[in-house]
Amino acid sequence: MHRKTLPAIVAAAIVLAAHAPAAAAATPQDSFFGGRLPLSAPPVTTTVAPGVTMTSMSLGAKDAGDFWTVQVYLPATADGPLNTAATALGAREIADRVAEAMRGKGFEPRVEEALSPAFADHPAGTLGWIVRVGQYATGAEATAALAAIKAAGFAGGTRYTAQDGTDAGAPQKVHVLRVDFKRFGGTVGTDFGATLNGTEKLTDLAAAAGAVAGINGQWFYNSAPGGLYVKDGKLIGSATQGRGGVKITRGGRSVDVDAYTAHVTLRAGRDSVEIDGVNRVPGEIWNCGGVGGDQPTERPQHDLKCTDSSELVLFTPEWGTPPTGAGAEAVLDARGTVTAVYTSRGASVPPGGSTVQATGDSAAWLLGHAKAGERLRVSERVEDGKGRRVALTGDTTILQVGPTLVRDGRVSVNAAADGLIREGTDQTFTYNWAVRANPRSMIGVDDRGRLMLVVVDGRQDGYSEGLGIAQTAEIMKLLGAREAMNLDGGGSSVMVTAGAGIVNRPSDATGQRSLGNVFLVRP
Repeated sequence: MHRKTLPAIVAAAIVLAAHAPAAAAATPQDSFFGGRLPLSAPPVTTTVAPGVTMTSMSLGAKDAGDFWTVQVYLPATADGPLNTAATALGAREIADRVAEAMRGKGFEPRVEEALSPAFADHPAGTLGWIVRVGQYATGAEATAALAAIKAAGFAGGTRYTAQDGTDAGAPQKVHVLRVDFKRFGGTVGTDFGATLNGTEKLTDLAAAAGAVAGINGQWFYNSAPGGLYVKDGKLIGSATQGRGGVKITRGGRSVDVDAYTAHVTLRAGRDSVEIDGVNRVPGEIWNCGGVGGDQPTERPQHDLKCTDSSELVLFTPEWGTPPTGAGAEAVLDARGTVTAVYTSRGASVPPGGSTVQATGDSAAWLLGHAKAGERLRVSERVEDGKGRRVALTGDTTILQVGPTLVRDGRVSVNAAADGLIREGTDQTFTYNWAVRANPRSMIGVDDRGRLMLVVVDGRQDGYSEGLGIAQTAEIMKLLGAREAMNLDGGGSSVMVTAGAGIVNRPSDATGQRSLGNVFLVRP
């Protein structure tokens, strides 16, 4: 699509010098933003607490080249039905077939190429081809046109072109919280509600903790965080093997971005078996990347639910009430001694103890090895991207989200390893999630050691469109990040301060979402 160039009201060099180390400001001249933030108004910085500042920025602007259109969905195969098509893009021959069928019904479609930028572990290239119809000034006009297209036997949705992720001058609202531990005596860490199995609003969690600020954290599925979660040195969430994550120690004074794997082993005497998950619903592996027999893949695939009919899942007191169902279960006290064995699932977790649930073939293993009065030993090993063991000390927090954005001061997005590139031919998810513009939340650290929490609003035409994931990484680098990690985004993106409440505009019409966990800046 078109690209805009806007004069910055404040010179980028001056702004970056004020808000980020100069060494991090430079980017390649052929980068998306050309090495500078397209500021359309002077940034506004306020002091949230001693050593904690909030900077809000306006980038880009709406222009006459932005319009609404109808995107016509494509069938998965060349001869598939058109009225129930569900993919946003596909092979050129399929797009051409749909376009020709539309011309036969009196429409004037456009066939456009959808491109993916280069990522650290995946080359740039063509994701597929899309079919679009019309140019409309408002979403309501596009919706009316979509109704006529559906009535003619096609499927589709509406799109706003400034949210295609191709326009460096699209309007954006960026909110940057910086925590300078040279002047701030508090901590930055994660929190969740009464239990992991349940969601809470950021404003409620921040108020309950007396936090000075906060931001949304991890993905959540089945009302619980998804991915590796280590809090205060305790592993309480399953790893999506090999996905990016952020490790925080010393209350936020040390921040490391890396890729993580985790293995939890259950031992009974001389026998041992790998536990499939920790604090999640057995058989449902959201984002895939599990261990042993998961279908359709054991590789990370973001927002895809893999399944496994035979699993061992460990539950800790943080979870709350465990799920019920067929299978087997062993109840362990704080020393790992088996206090009860059941031929169904759903027992309460004892204080300081745990339960191990088993489904399918794994139930036979558990029933054969768990004996009341005997001890089962659970061991954990978390490794970084180089296979080195990560010490889970009492001040260690790891939140696996992803993808990575900036590593050692360089843009580095591990899109394939993180599961953003879909396996198979249908790249609709990759296109919609990674390439098109969406609200984003990020965490990072700059060269001065200041922790950064950032939100970019999105999906609000003419106000803030959001960013593709490559642009999200570049924005973090331009803001001075030495290390940066993507957090949950979309309608979950929210930032609060004690004085102002919610400082951004969450994209859901209902306002802020209830969340699985959050980052809080505590005094």
